[in-house]
Amino acid sequence: MAKPSAASEAPSLASLAAELRITGGKLVRRLREQSHPGDFTSSQKSVLLRLDRDGAATVSALARAEGVRPQSMRITVAGLEAMKAIAGRPDPTDGRQTLVDLTTAFRKTIKASRAAKDDWLVRALHAQLSSVEQSELAAAIRLLQRLTDF
Repeated sequence: MAKPSAASEAPSLASLAAELRITGGKLVRRLREQSHPGDFTSSQKSVLLRLDRDGAATVSALARAEGVRPQSMRITVAGLEAMKAIAGRPDPTDGRQTLVDLTTAFRKTIKASRAAKDDWLVRALHAQLSSVEQSELAAAIRLLQRLTDF
């Protein structure tokens, strides 16, 4: 069987891409509804996620990783410190540096938020999808992982 030409695939792939983007956005919004949103800016959320994923860092390292000026990152970090989401401590290898990291209390907040999202998603999967559909979704997730690792 001949493979369809790129021209004949383009409209269906464009439609698929649009549907995937829209559906992914809806899922993200629904998951956000399940947590208790803080008064964080997008820059602050990005820093919090980076610290959660990568661990403690200096303000300079955060600025490089986020692609912003150190002065801008200092403002972001100061706001997060004022909200008690992060705290600074001396770098054990270089006392001149300060490492910032998530506070224990904020880590608990993140864990509770993720648990609420996971709980909603498990209930939705159970209520809305048959076991066959759940298996199909598992296969689709593997495909999405391939796309995101591209």
